[in-house]
Amino acid sequence: MTNCGSIQWEPQSVEGPKGFPAAGPADGKICSAGLTQFAQLDDPRGGAWPATQLTAGQSYSFRWQFTARHRTTDFKYYITKNGWNPSQKLTRAALDPQPFLTVPYNNQQPPATLSHSGTIPAGKTGRHLILAVWTIADTANAFYACSDVKF
Repeated sequence: MTNCGSIQWEPQSVEGPKGFPAAGPADGKICSAGLTQFAQLDDPRGGAWPATQLTAGQSYSFRWQFTARHRTTDFKYYITKNGWNPSQKLTRAALDPQPFLTVPYNNQQPPATLSHSGTIPAGKTGRHLILAVWTIADTANAFYACSDVKF
């Protein structure tokens, strides 16, 4: 994808306030974690971001590669509601209210690479966005990662 900004050199740096969804980045700035240097991640580009093909109701692996192995509270994965408009910036109201996968990590450090398996909710059709939130145990921050998918 062209014109992605500095994320192409710093994909590991999308870090913002923790506490999502009650706190954390503001609506419309969730994918960038509220960081101006990554604002391109919040631009929906009319729904033109490349999207990974998935099948609703199936299990998938979500892989992390860490450059810093922070003590971790948990990992949570959210997905947009059916009817979400991919040409709009991501808001909390656009997400299913509960994560479809939560992986507690109990203040432990993850290994250099880590995979989580989870089942995508059944009934999803069309374009969606998956938001992964990695909450750090010993700082005030979390890392945010948005993935465009289609069913």
